[in-house]
Amino acid sequence: MTATPAGYVTVVWDAKAKAGREDDLKAFITAAVTPSRNDPGNIDYEAHEVEGRPGEFVIYERWETRAHLDAHLAAPRMRELVPQMLELIDGSIEDGIRLLRPFRPAH
Repeated sequence: MTATPAGYVTVVWDAKAKAGREDDLKAFITAAVTPSRNDPGNIDYEAHEVEGRPGEFVIYERWETRAHLDAHLAAPRMRELVPQMLELIDGSIEDGIRLLRPFRPAH
């Protein structure tokens, strides 16, 4: 895929469930995928469980612009979900977030 004029933004988020909360975190993530896919500017939003590591998840998201990502993060539902998510994950949300920018060789 070619980058949008402003350059799309890719987010990779690694999350690990607190002990005993693995199924709860998986259900929570599953419920969050479709609404996020429907947010304006979303290109991809995919949830993955790390094979052989129950309770470890990777979320892969692509957004048309940083402004679209910021709007997604500021959505009212996200403000409601964050406290719930913090009850389920080991560590902070920020610990697992990586923002990526696409680049391609000139030739």
